[in-house]
Amino acid sequence: MTFVIAQPCVDVKDKACIEACPVDCIYEGERSLYIHPGECVDCGACDPVCPVEAIFYVDDVPDEWAGYTVANVEFFSELGSPQGAAPLGNTGLDHHLIAAVAPRLNEAKAAR
Repeated sequence: MTFVIAQPCVDVKDKACIEACPVDCIYEGERSLYIHPGECVDCGACDPVCPVEAIFYVDDVPDEWAGYTVANVEFFSELGSPQGAAPLGNTGLDHHLIAAVAPRLNEAKAAR
């Protein structure tokens, strides 16, 4: 695994990272985005374009968001490795960690 999307993305999903990703490995869940750990090529193109600073190299994920590393891996346990997020669009799914986060609707609207 190389990069992880953490809590600041929940209910925001700006998607600039999706556009910057050259290998289409950033998948959309209902409330957050997820980087496929087996498809990411560690280029880092997604990190600087994230307006909410939600993307971290796996070794740099803040302790308070360490669970997001596991969430990014486990999100794909049923989805597998589709080899490209674009054809799937919004999966309508989220890892239980993300689903449990209190909605941040006001913050999400302000960020858009």
